[in-house]
Amino acid sequence: MNIICVDDEKLVLGLNVSLCQELKQKPDVEGFTDADEAISYLKNNKVDVAILDINMPQIDGINLAIKVKSNSPDTSVIFLTGYDNYAVDAFRVHASGYLMKPISKERLQEEIDYVTNSSPIVAEVSKPQVKTFGEFDLFKDGKTVKFSRSKAKELLAFLVDRQGSSVSRATAYSVIWEDDDYDRSKQKQLDVIIRSLKDTLKENAIENIIDIKGGQMRVVPENFDCDLYRFFDKDVNTINAYRGEYMSSYSWASLTEAYMDRIHNKNETIQSNSESL
Repeated sequence: MNIICVDDEKLVLGLNVSLCQELKQKPDVEGFTDADEAISYLKNNKVDVAILDINMPQIDGINLAIKVKSNSPDTSVIFLTGYDNYAVDAFRVHASGYLMKPISKERLQEEIDYVTNSSPIVAEVSKPQVKTFGEFDLFKDGKTVKFSRSKAKELLAFLVDRQGSSVSRATAYSVIWEDDDYDRSKQKQLDVIIRSLKDTLKENAIENIIDIKGGQMRVVPENFDCDLYRFFDKDVNTINAYRGEYMSSYSWASLTEAYMDRIHNKNETIQSNSESL
């Protein structure tokens, strides 16, 4: 694991770097007081986690996080601040963590464990990886699959949510566009999206993760790995990694999210009771 820490205060930066070096993952850690130097390093080195101070004079941590994500989408961002009024902005840029100063080794370890456990990227895994916790994403060989149309990505997300059950074209359209009036012109609109999705999957040699026949479509769960499916298979590490956010961009995902919340809360109660015995 490679971690960078960015903080304009040298004393605080030194403390953060020292805490990171003591993590059980034994990461390589680089510290920067200059945001531009951090970005330059990021462009030439693989970075798994960026721990960013929000309050810096030249560039604030939120805008720095945007630069980090634009240069390295797979880098997880953890914010460090002495104030609690930046939480909404932190969620806006899809931060993986949000720590209040002064941080403890224990809290830092919790956040790094979350990043490690929820990461969909496994170098030796040949199957595509689907991440539904937080934002929805598809990975092939550890790289994010790019979709030319956002609705094509949403269609795949909806099919993943259905966990292999067949979905009619009319149902898919009504959910994704929130419109039950499925006429001929909208059939053609959906055709364009389906074609775009199939082309994207074919370009990445993973077209076998979906099955489209006639007016029905479905994902093929055995052909990819998915945190949602591991969650419902009662994988303890996956359940513990869930932070209450499921396919955050899609309103139709709220029903599944509510069900997952009940499972997660029940699991926490069971663990708490076990620890008290």
